[in-house]
Amino acid sequence: MSTERLQVVRRPITGTVRPPGSKSLTNRALIAAGLADGESLLRGCLDSDDARYMSRAWRKLGANIGIANDEAMGGLAARGHADSSTPSEIISVPEVLLRVRGCSGRLKPGPVELKVGNAGTAMRFLTAVVALGRGDYRLDGSTRMRERPIEDLLDALRHLGVDAHCEVDSGCPPVLVHADGLPGGPVTVSGRISSQYLSGLLLAAPYADAPVAISVDGDLVSKPYAAMTCRLMADFGVPVANDNFQHFIIEPGRYAARDYQIEPDATAATYFWAAAALTGGRVTVAGLSAASAQGDVAFVRVLEKMGCHVTEDAEGLTVEGPPAKPVKPGHPRLRGLRVDLNAMPDTALTLAALALFADGETVIENVANLRVKETDRLAALAVELRKFGATVEERADGLRIVPPAHPHPAQVETYDDHRMAMSFALAALRVEGVEILGANCVAKTFPDFFSVLRQLAGQA
Repeated sequence: MSTERLQVVRRPITGTVRPPGSKSLTNRALIAAGLADGESLLRGCLDSDDARYMSRAWRKLGANIGIANDEAMGGLAARGHADSSTPSEIISVPEVLLRVRGCSGRLKPGPVELKVGNAGTAMRFLTAVVALGRGDYRLDGSTRMRERPIEDLLDALRHLGVDAHCEVDSGCPPVLVHADGLPGGPVTVSGRISSQYLSGLLLAAPYADAPVAISVDGDLVSKPYAAMTCRLMADFGVPVANDNFQHFIIEPGRYAARDYQIEPDATAATYFWAAAALTGGRVTVAGLSAASAQGDVAFVRVLEKMGCHVTEDAEGLTVEGPPAKPVKPGHPRLRGLRVDLNAMPDTALTLAALALFADGETVIENVANLRVKETDRLAALAVELRKFGATVEERADGLRIVPPAHPHPAQVETYDDHRMAMSFALAALRVEGVEILGANCVAKTFPDFFSVLRQLAGQA
C-alpha cells in the first residue's frame, strides 16, 4: 500500500494545468467507436485503469483498438510524467490517441467473459451493449463492484426482451446476459440510483431492431451525464430525442466513425481549482470552457459562492482564490455554504476537503448516490473529516461539516477510492503531517495526479 505525503504550501499556487482526458467521455467514446462502421481516432483519451478495462473488453467483443501515437509502451499508453517544458508552460501528461476499428454492431458471439475491475461505466455500459450480441456473456469485477447495484438496468433490459440477470440473488454483479439481439420498444428505467443505467441503454439503443422509447422513473440523478451521453451520440451521428430527461426516443441507426477530441477531465480539474482556492492562488485549467459537455465544470460556480473569482478565455477556465486576510497571513478563508450537488456528485469530495478551511459550516445535499460509488463516500468522508477535528453530521443524502479552528494532522484512509485520495491531498497543502494511505488508487482515473499536483505546487 503506497503512502503519499505532500509539503504544506506557504505561497499562492499559480500555474496552468491540463488534466488527462475525461473518464466519462473516454468510455462513452469507446462504446460509440467500438460499435461504429469504420475507423475512429480518439484524441486525448484517459490512460487509466477504467479505460484499460473498457478497451480490453472491446477487444474481446470484436473491436480493434490500438495506440496511434509514439508514446505507447504498455496498457493504453506510456506512463508519462508531468511536463511543463512546452512553450505555454502547461503542466500536463502525454496525450493518448487511440485508433478504434469498430465492429459495425456485430459483436463476437458468446461465450465471452468480461472483467471490468471497479469501472462502473464499463460494467453498466457493456451490460447493455452485449445484449446486441448472440450467445452468453458474463461480466464481473472487483469485490467492491460485486456490491454495486445493477438490478434496475437488468430489469429494463428484461422488459426489452433480453435474458439478463445477476449470477447470485444480490442485485449486483456478476451479470449474465444470454443475448439474441435487442428487440427495441418502450421501456422504463429507474433514475434514482445512477444515470449510468440510462446512458447504457441510450448507447446500445441505435442497434436495436426497432425504435427504443425510454421513460425515466423518478427524478434522474446526475442529469449532466445523461446530457453528455446524448451529445456524444449526436457527435457520432445518432441523434436522441430528449424530453426534459424524462422521455428519450432513439431510432435505429449506426454510429459513424470519426476523429474525436476528448476534453480534459472536469472532475480532475476541480482539485487544481481548489488548490488555488485554498492558497489564494490562480490556476487555469486548459482545454475546458463553461460550455463543456461535462457537468462538473460547474464546480467553478460553487467556488465563486465561496469567495473565489472565475474567468474564462481562449486558454481555459481560471479560478483565483480569495486573498489572504491579515489575521491569518498566507491562509485565505473561504465561505462555507449550503449546496445541492445532485448534478455533479463527484465534486462533493472536493468541496468536503475545502470545507475544513472555510468560515462557517458547509452543507452538501442531494447526493445519496455517493453511497454506491467506489466506496460509501458519505460514510468515508464523515470518518476522515473527523480525523482533522471537524464536526460532521452524516445525513442520508449528504453531510453537514463544521470546520475545526485548527485542522489536525491525519492519516487518511482512501478505501481504494481514487477521489478520496485526490480530494484529501488538498488538505495536505494546508496541514503539516497529512498522509494519504493507499494513494496508488488514483491509477483508476489519474495515475500521475500526485506528480502533477506537486509540480503545480512547486514541489517537483
